Amino acid sequence: MRRKAVVGQLSEVAGHLEEHQAPAVEKRLFRVMAYLAGSAATMAWDSRMQKMAQNYYQLALRAAHAGGDIAFGANVLGGMARQMLYRERPQDALELVHLAQKGAQKTAGPRVRAMLHTREAWAYAAMGRSAAFRRATEESADVLADAHPGEEPYWIAYFDGAELAGVTGGRLLDLARQDARQYAEKAADSIRRALDARGPEAGRSHALDLIGLAECHFLTGDLTGAVEHTQHAVAAAARTQSSRVRAQLGQLYPYTVGRESSKAVSEARTMIRDLLSS
Repeated sequence: MRRKAVVGQLSEVAGHLEEHQAPAVEKRLFRVMAYLAGSAATMAWDSRMQKMAQNYYQLALRAAHAGGDIAFGANVLGGMARQMLYRERPQDALELVHLAQKGAQKTAGPRVRAMLHTREAWAYAAMGRSAAFRRATEESADVLADAHPGEEPYWIAYFDGAELAGVTGGRLLDLARQDARQYAEKAADSIRRALDARGPEAGRSHALDLIGLAECHFLTGDLTGAVEHTQHAVAAAARTQSSRVRAQLGQLYPYTVGRESSKAVSEARTMIRDLLSS
């Protein structure tokens, strides 16, 4: 669904809330507003419209509170934490995650709690706290083991074993950029598990997994594998309109510079450049 359509529905719900409604109906409308605002925030964030995303996240949080949906409020805080992490503000992200965990520990299901642990792990990785990162990642896996299909809201159903493997691989890759010898292979193994569990139908996530795996191969010096996965990543990126995917793909470009002796690397560089300029 496009952001304009979501915003249109959001406006319609706001109009209904301006009218007198029975308490039960009003509560339900606030929850719908929260879900729509959360979707609009994610779309704006994925398009790198940070201020707009922040405004929608705040609206979603207020609406979730008004609708009594504590679990979704925690989910929104998790989204806000992710935004802080992309803006290189891990301490702010960690505070948001801890707020979400404190508020939803008795009401949120295992998928929500597992997701929050991954955001916590992400913050620790960004702060270079590797032991805390491992602990939070292990806690996420332990909690997720208690999840069962259909027991939690639709908006958190995406968080499964594949998602956990993908986000864990991404965080290990963050660490690998500082210490490739210790973390690059671990990151690659985790990302491969995600790719094995979810195919091209995963769209943006599939493309991000391939980009991450290509970077892992560059970090380990495996240029053959790096080029192969870069080619797959470019093809996957071309099938999505995600600005975030293109931004991540752009991070591969520097790895291809200065390797003129390799025709394959040069071709990979050209593929990246052509897609990013299209």
